Amino acid sequence: MALINDTTLRDGEQAPYVAFNTKEKLLIARLLYEAGVDELEVGIPIMGDKERDDLKEILALNLPIQIMSWNRATKKDLEASLECGVKAVDLSIPVSDELINVKFGGQKEKLFRNLEEVVKIAKDEGLFVCIGGEDSSRADLGFLKEVLEFGKSLGADRFRYCDTVGILTPHKTYENISYLTSFDLLDIEMHMHNDFGMATANSIIGIEAGAKSANTTVIGLGERAGNASFEQVLMSLSQQFGEKREIKPSILKELVSTVSLAANKPIDTNQPIIGEHIFSHESGIHVDGMIKSKNAYEAFTPESVGLARHYPIGKHSGSATLDYHLRLSGITADKDRLQEILPLVRQIVTGRKKVMNTNELKELYLCS
Repeated sequence: MALINDTTLRDGEQAPYVAFNTKEKLLIARLLYEAGVDELEVGIPIMGDKERDDLKEILALNLPIQIMSWNRATKKDLEASLECGVKAVDLSIPVSDELINVKFGGQKEKLFRNLEEVVKIAKDEGLFVCIGGEDSSRADLGFLKEVLEFGKSLGADRFRYCDTVGILTPHKTYENISYLTSFDLLDIEMHMHNDFGMATANSIIGIEAGAKSANTTVIGLGERAGNASFEQVLMSLSQQFGEKREIKPSILKELVSTVSLAANKPIDTNQPIIGEHIFSHESGIHVDGMIKSKNAYEAFTPESVGLARHYPIGKHSGSATLDYHLRLSGITADKDRLQEILPLVRQIVTGRKKVMNTNELKELYLCS
């Protein structure tokens, strides 16, 4: 089973204009665990005392999952994490020529020396070590193999493959991850950004190519266009890949609402998995099909994610929708009469750009 390492409390909070307070962080951490997350990445200790205090409070929840901090691969960053008492760290290094030039003046040997020093300290302290490959998607695959070989020789546990600027396509992701996993060096973790809207797809296909885990954020929160969405990855692994995961609809709904409110990021009504209107069927053909079979036009049930099904009376509604709502009002509708009022319904809702409610439909049916 693939692991979900959620980074809402690290990379998610790095989204512009987002800041979580301690109370929000603790609630989000608990809800993430209850919603089925396998691991949490919860902060950047080197940021300061307040960040470290928050991380300590999250650790004090004693959640029975791995809690990880994010660090640059420097001794100073690692010491800040050790002060907090974490047992797992991500140690980030640039791996593309572009960022190695920016951060190390192009000196790869210096990069390797720094990494060696920090990983050895972390392993001596008994930590789980993930090497974070910043900008992996723009890195040379041969160089990435060198990094994985070096990391394995140092005793590292995982390599985080980061599409830092969100440029990958699913096909390219599969090629790259298949190549890296073929050497059986370190477990691969997917860290995908959504600049072209492909973060979730790239995460999932990375797992298909042999990656063992994926980073996510609730509602896809994150820098620029965000990260792979927790709820989308969770439901994909459960529904599309048949993983045995217990999904608690009420917890998922509370988690999504909590993060949305804390981040001041409203949820689009058609957002996959959690959008309020994704189980609203207006098209006459679709409503007719749904009334006959609840599987006709839905891949999973609204109840499974804490939502509800609706049949709005709109421009594209057909007689099946009108009949459905009239029956709710105790009226057995005449089919010819439905066909008579259908054009009126469409005219009204188009003119005012607002769907009709059941009482309005009842009045129109009885009085027009």
